Amino acid sequence: MNDRASTSIDPVTPRRAQRVRDACVNLAHGSGGRAMRDLIEDVFVSTFDNPTLAALEDQAVFALADLAAHGDRLAFTTDSYVVDPLFFPGGDIGTLAVSGTVNDLAVCGATPLFLSCAVVIEEGFAVDLLRRVAASIQRVARAAGVAIVTGDTKVVERGCADKLFINTAGVGVVRRDVSISARHACPGDVVIVNGYLGDHGAAILVARQQLALEADIESDCRPLNGLIAAMLDASPRIHCLRDATRGGVATVLNEFAQGSNVTIRLDEAALPLREQVQGACEILGLDPLYLANEGKLVAVVPADAAGRVLAAMRAHPDGREAAVIGTVERGELDTSGLVVMQTAFGGQRIVDMLVGEQLPRIC
Repeated sequence: MNDRASTSIDPVTPRRAQRVRDACVNLAHGSGGRAMRDLIEDVFVSTFDNPTLAALEDQAVFALADLAAHGDRLAFTTDSYVVDPLFFPGGDIGTLAVSGTVNDLAVCGATPLFLSCAVVIEEGFAVDLLRRVAASIQRVARAAGVAIVTGDTKVVERGCADKLFINTAGVGVVRRDVSISARHACPGDVVIVNGYLGDHGAAILVARQQLALEADIESDCRPLNGLIAAMLDASPRIHCLRDATRGGVATVLNEFAQGSNVTIRLDEAALPLREQVQGACEILGLDPLYLANEGKLVAVVPADAAGRVLAAMRAHPDGREAAVIGTVERGELDTSGLVVMQTAFGGQRIVDMLVGEQLPRIC
């Protein structure tokens, strides 16, 4: 976590846990000296627990032959996480950091393999909370089958950051039999989502005490690589695939429509929404199609493969509520590149890309 990590097959001597006795992170923990090494080994190396990271080199080195066993193209992505609050129903910033990067790799048909983790910690942040975040990172990484192999730790003065920021980058290998892109949607294709929309955005509202709901709503934050692998096993001919995070499903579909120069027509009655989320959106004037999700994907699939893909999704724990929500049409002069909603009242409306920010600091 101090710009150090490298793959290694040699055994590494276990390091002593609980080296840090301070209750809060201080500037010495970012100085590059013993205090920083103790923090890294206590909180991160011991938690992430793999010989690659424990070697504490300045880089991670991969054997090309091992990568090639998974496919023929390399996928690489990075994202930064600044969610407020850091802990929310169903997850925390650590859960987000791993899930978001794993999902960004998986939606191009890649098998996620290795992640980096860089943290920017504000002076005064509680060490126990940092341990809690690190434990979440490791738990989700293990569930997704990826390893944290390199990283960086920075400590900034009080007031120069909001508690904790995390950046994760990921490396994966794309399966040989897939070609997924926002430019591949075709007339006749079917649009599928893997479950209830808007749960993450609603959970953040609850955590900020901006919304009082009778029933608890938890974030849907989770890695989706297992679900996506099952979908690709059912049919490698998936045309478009994205996780619907900031900007929600509406933004993803607009990217597909514009990238493929088609019209996407949604059926409002088919949208899977929890009553609590829908009711909260009506009260607050929010559109659930723009609410962030952290465990939902949008797939555009050829009609003749849609049944197989949908069945595979519903057989997986992360896709039990999967639903067809629309179709792809040939773009006419007045609708090409647009998303059109067929409303429950029999009319239609344009679903444009999100303008501005419904909820700040959502992920």
